[in-house]
Amino acid sequence: MSQTEPLLEVDDISKSFDEKVGNVVDQVRFTVNNNEIFALLGPSGCGKTTTLRIIAGLEHADSGIVKLAGRMLCSPDKSVPPEQRGIGLVFQEYALFPHLSVLNNVIFGLKAIPKPYREEKAVEILCMMGLRDHLHRNPHELSGGQQQRVALARAIAPMPKMIMFDEPFSNLDAVLRQSTRDEVRALLKKAGMGALLVTHDQEEALSFADRIAVMNEGRIEQIGSPEEVYYRPRTQFVAQFLGRTNLISAEADGEYAKTEFGNVKLDRPAHGKVLLSIRPEHLTLVGAEDGTPLSESGEVVTKDFKGHDITYRVRIRTRECLVHTDNMLNYEAGARVIVSPLDKAVVLEDIEQTEEIPDYHDIL
Repeated sequence: MSQTEPLLEVDDISKSFDEKVGNVVDQVRFTVNNNEIFALLGPSGCGKTTTLRIIAGLEHADSGIVKLAGRMLCSPDKSVPPEQRGIGLVFQEYALFPHLSVLNNVIFGLKAIPKPYREEKAVEILCMMGLRDHLHRNPHELSGGQQQRVALARAIAPMPKMIMFDEPFSNLDAVLRQSTRDEVRALLKKAGMGALLVTHDQEEALSFADRIAVMNEGRIEQIGSPEEVYYRPRTQFVAQFLGRTNLISAEADGEYAKTEFGNVKLDRPAHGKVLLSIRPEHLTLVGAEDGTPLSESGEVVTKDFKGHDITYRVRIRTRECLVHTDNMLNYEAGARVIVSPLDKAVVLEDIEQTEEIPDYHDIL
């Protein structure tokens, strides 16, 4: 395989479990590069886990192909068995053998290696995972994060061409989830392995992956770096699912659009009716001076103080928007303010799909 050839190629795969319902995976296409961590992000039921299972060989696609390192894994007339695909799997439940030690859990997956070398290889991987002092413990004696590392060690030890994760951190508490994500990402980069992460957690995808594919109702709506999909969403769904945003219906005239905030610069030229996305952190507040017309100012409705930052809900005319600032800007409810953009508004592609624009959208 050349250095420029993708590690994983998923081309136009579709899958239906019920013809009356339609495709749960619908013409999905993406690539994963060597040593890249790629995330499939979307809500429950969007088709991301089914996509992973098709790549792993646990489900059969109705159409499309999957290649790994240039080798055809599945096509309309071919399907390589899961155990022969060269893919390591790490699931939410870890699936460790409770009666086996940490060392023997990893050795169990090394049947392709000559028996005299299995223990040596298992110890090497476990030490790389920071588990040198836990080789002879059983899984129930370990923390959730340590169990996750054992599961990863067992998946990495046979040296598969890539690793796939299905919601691997969701069983961990918030603090442990962050530290475990950081550790696993560093280990993958150190091992030089490509990885595919399936998750519904926006923060997890943004902090863990090199690139993200956002899925909705069986289709991929956008692929890009974490910064690209967050700061420059293509569709209303991506803008809303990746975090808080203000959705604004406006009239565009080239590089600018007329909004409640006045003329706002756009991220790309547009004309006529447009749907815009402006993140709350891309807005700021300025105190309205006495005599400022009501049509040019807004009123602070609520103030959510969180120590290091503040989120304001501001009513402008008949609409409301969210404004996220640092803790140096301090306005109380009822204050008259002017909302000012700090960045360009993003022109979304699906204005025709939107019948009613909400004041703002908040997905936690």
